[in-house]
Amino acid sequence: MSLKPYKRSRVAIVGMGAVGTTTGYTLLLRQRMSELVFIDVNVKKAKGEMLDMNHGLPFLGGVKVWAGDYEDCRDADIIIVTAGASQKPGETRIDLLKRNAEIFESIIDNIVKVNNHGILLIATNPVDILSYISWKRSGWPSSRVIGSGTLLDSARFRYLIGKEKGIDPRSIHAHIIGEHGDSELPVWSTANVAGTPLELGEETKNEIFENTKNAAYEIIDAKGATSYAIGLALDRIVAAILGDEGSVLNVSTLLEDYNGVSDVYLGVPSIVDHNGVREILDLPLNDEERARFIQSADKLKDQISKVHM
Repeated sequence: MSLKPYKRSRVAIVGMGAVGTTTGYTLLLRQRMSELVFIDVNVKKAKGEMLDMNHGLPFLGGVKVWAGDYEDCRDADIIIVTAGASQKPGETRIDLLKRNAEIFESIIDNIVKVNNHGILLIATNPVDILSYISWKRSGWPSSRVIGSGTLLDSARFRYLIGKEKGIDPRSIHAHIIGEHGDSELPVWSTANVAGTPLELGEETKNEIFENTKNAAYEIIDAKGATSYAIGLALDRIVAAILGDEGSVLNVSTLLEDYNGVSDVYLGVPSIVDHNGVREILDLPLNDEERARFIQSADKLKDQISKVHM
């Protein structure tokens, strides 16, 4: 049975690299929207991706796909931003952050010139900081500026737990929260299967978390970039928004007095619907988890302080 796109909905993707292209293809296959537009500084690349996907429409139908420019964001319900610079040899992450922050200033300014009603979905790394910068720059409500957060990290976590236990990962309930990066943390205190606490040894837990945290490094070393799983994660967020699902997803959102953390974007369980982040769920943390969560927030705040906004 074919999927039906949501009526009169447009998704724009800014940045047609590995993540943007894979996300676009995933959205197309699942027919999440009626209109899909690709935007990239490399206009020829965006056109090539558009043509390649359009040639598959006789097998799918139902979606209009084109390569456009920022003007095409005017009627977009969701603008997914995957554009950004890659780290150069000898360049620090802070240097990369500064370059991407400058790139994002131009991207966000171009978007908000023509759109004041949509939802910004940020995927470029460091995603939590760039989501915060996008929120500040856009002037939009924080509920409509969302980062992909730790949704993918939590999926990796659930996959590895399920693999260890021999259980479908969809039946594993477990969270990775905080930064989408090295300071993220597992919430073992609430991890469960159908309400039953997980029975895993400390060594196994540590191995699972380390493999979760380092998954991107392993993939990048092997194939150069991550693309498929993040594409599926972004597709999941788009589905929750356009379908007005009220789904609980670990997206990056602005926190205020959340487990001792304020004025920073971090990945936490949030209810996502057609308005964006409708509500942030108060995930109970034990003392150790709370301390690590605050450390994650402090790390990002320190990095944000080094960026001119």
